[in-house]
Amino acid sequence: MNIHNDVIKRNNVTVLGEGNTTLLLAHGFGCDQNMWRFLLPYFKDDYKVVLFDYVGSGKSDLSQYHSQKYNDLEGYAEDILDICEVLSLDNVILIGHSVSSIIGLLASIKKPEYFAKLVMVCPSPCFLNLPPDYFGGFDKEDLDELLGLMDKNYIGWADYLAPLVMGGNNSQMLIGELSGSFCSTDPIIAKRFAKATFFSDYRAILKNAVHPTLIVQSEHDALAAQSVGQYMHNEIPHSSIDIVEAEGHCLHMTHPNKIAPLLLTFINEK
Repeated sequence: MNIHNDVIKRNNVTVLGEGNTTLLLAHGFGCDQNMWRFLLPYFKDDYKVVLFDYVGSGKSDLSQYHSQKYNDLEGYAEDILDICEVLSLDNVILIGHSVSSIIGLLASIKKPEYFAKLVMVCPSPCFLNLPPDYFGGFDKEDLDELLGLMDKNYIGWADYLAPLVMGGNNSQMLIGELSGSFCSTDPIIAKRFAKATFFSDYRAILKNAVHPTLIVQSEHDALAAQSVGQYMHNEIPHSSIDIVEAEGHCLHMTHPNKIAPLLLTFINEK
C-alpha cells in the first residue's frame, strides 16, 4: 500500500467540495468527523472541505494505533501533517474543536507552510488548575477521579461526561450521540487520549503561533471557561476572540447557525 492510501485509510479521510481555499476540520476528544455535519452546509459549496478521524476514533484504522506515538498530542499533530502532505494541501484554514485547537497549533508551528489561518472552537491549552497564575477548570484530583471512572464504569463515565461537554440544557439527542461516541471508542485508546488531552500543558507554545487565529468561545462552558479563552487570546499573536451566547463545549453541533457567520467572516478576511 502506498503512503497516500495508507494515510487516507488510517485517518478515514473525506474530501468534499471544491474551491481555492481548503478547510481542514479536526474533531475533539471522543468525537469523529461526523460531528461537523451541521457546519458543512455553510462550507461545501464554496470551499474544499477535508474531514478525518484520529486513529482510535470513528472509522479510522485501529491497526495503525501505536501507544508510543499517541501518548501525547504531537502524535496526533503528525497525522494532520501527513494528511496535508498526501493531499498536497497548502493555504489550509484549520478548524479545530477543543483539544484539536492545540493539535492544530502544534502542526502549524512545525510546518507553517501548509497553513494560512487557524480557528479554535472552545479551546484550552491546559485543563488543570495551576494556581496562582492559571485556572484551567479542573483540579488534578478531579481529573484523576474522572480517569478512574473510565476504568471502573466506562458507560457511567460516558453518561457523566457527555452532558457536561455538550451542555445539559442542549438537545438530549446530541448528548446521547456524544455519549454513544464516547462508548464506541476503544476504552484503552480513549483513556490514553484523555490523559494526553486533560493532563497536558501547552501554554508555552501559544506565543509561537504564526498564523492569524480566531478563538470562538462559549459563554458558559464547563470545560473551558471564558477566562481560558481570554488567556489564549492574550498569549497568541494575531488572534481575535468571539464570545458566543451559548452553553456547552460543542458550539459546532449545538449552535452552528451562530458560529458559521463568525467563521465565514474570518475565513474570507484578506
